Amino acid sequence: MIANRYSLKHLPTIAQDPAQFEVLYAAQDFRTRLIEAIRSASKRIYLVALYLEDDEAGREILSELYQAKQRNPGLDINVCVDWHRAQRGLIGAEATKTNAGMYKAFSEQYEHQVPVYGVPVRGREVFGVLHLKGFIIDDTVIYSGASLNNIYLNYQDRYRFDRYHVMHNADLANAMAEFVLHEMINHPAVNNLACPAKPETKEIKSSIRQLRASLAKAKYKFEHQVVSNQQVAVTPIVGVGKKRNKLNQSINNLLAMAQDEIFICTPYFNFPRSVAKQIKRAIKRGVRVTIVVGDKTANDFFISPDQEFKTIGGLPYLYERNLRQFAKANEAHIASRQLSIHLWKHEANSFHLKGIWVDKRYMLITGNNLNPRAWKLDLENAILVQDDYSHLTEKFEREVENILQHTQLICTYKQLEKLEDYPEVVQKLIRKITRVSADRVLKQIL
Repeated sequence: MIANRYSLKHLPTIAQDPAQFEVLYAAQDFRTRLIEAIRSASKRIYLVALYLEDDEAGREILSELYQAKQRNPGLDINVCVDWHRAQRGLIGAEATKTNAGMYKAFSEQYEHQVPVYGVPVRGREVFGVLHLKGFIIDDTVIYSGASLNNIYLNYQDRYRFDRYHVMHNADLANAMAEFVLHEMINHPAVNNLACPAKPETKEIKSSIRQLRASLAKAKYKFEHQVVSNQQVAVTPIVGVGKKRNKLNQSINNLLAMAQDEIFICTPYFNFPRSVAKQIKRAIKRGVRVTIVVGDKTANDFFISPDQEFKTIGGLPYLYERNLRQFAKANEAHIASRQLSIHLWKHEANSFHLKGIWVDKRYMLITGNNLNPRAWKLDLENAILVQDDYSHLTEKFEREVENILQHTQLICTYKQLEKLEDYPEVVQKLIRKITRVSADRVLKQIL
């Protein structure tokens, strides 16, 4: 445990004024703050997300960016999204209707252009996507695991619940913006999706491999700052792939150093082996562990039984089976309240929270789903917050309270449905997957 504390304590840090660190509590607040920041931007806007969707909310954000550019042509605006995700339709939608089509249509309507760069983390989407997060607007970082569409921004009746943090910090903003520019945008594998002359994926396969290799070595660059007792320390961390991944190492170290409590949020219950091992060790040494996970009906892949079933709709049930097995194996710890599992469910809304709190002193703000896919395939980042003087305790306690208000405490694994309780079509799918041992493979890419 001492070695793990040593490794985290020796990470380079940026000093953060706690008064300039905000926590937002709802998707609508996130949308409002993002639009306000875009409208008031004076020097730069860098938006990075898995996708900027061709729907009402996505078009609103893109319109705001274009209007800002027309008002101030010198404004440095760059948008980065996943290359593959932008060039396919939604699951079950027309193949011809893509987000890239929207970017191109917008570019033809305005004098001053807003590039939307497609970042190909791997040659195929199934083997890795751009899962980096962070919206840098002037000297402010708005960080969330959310992408940009109707449900994430609560544009209509439903929302997808996430975490939302705002940090006013020029050094942090500079470090994150420079990474986006130098490590992604400037690479030949990265192309503007709004441009009609963009290449086909097969034409840039070699460049994609080079990009992934360079990203595996990349890091945020900034001068280490000594943090006073009136400040908190923040460290942006990036990682991709399973070898020498600094983000994965930091997450494991964070869990290993816990002495009193661990609080974890994940939307998809499928921990990487090393995370599961650290949680097991923490419980063994007496640490109280709280896990908040979405109910299967709050999973973004859930398909209501009254709708046509598609194979992708089996995922929430697979995650629940993982959770039930974990709860059954830890029934004694659940009974003693050393392990608390909370299922989040609020009407027809969905759950997308990620993050870790340790001993009310260390907080990881991240888009990392804490699953094997994040661990091995996707490009991920996080901001580690070290709050040695409890400046942010009240803000984070309020955030935890906000998260837990729509949860149910699991008192026994029997509260979770078993295979026989699932719709017949789901039972058949899971039995088929299990029979051919495909579940082991699926767990590594989901």
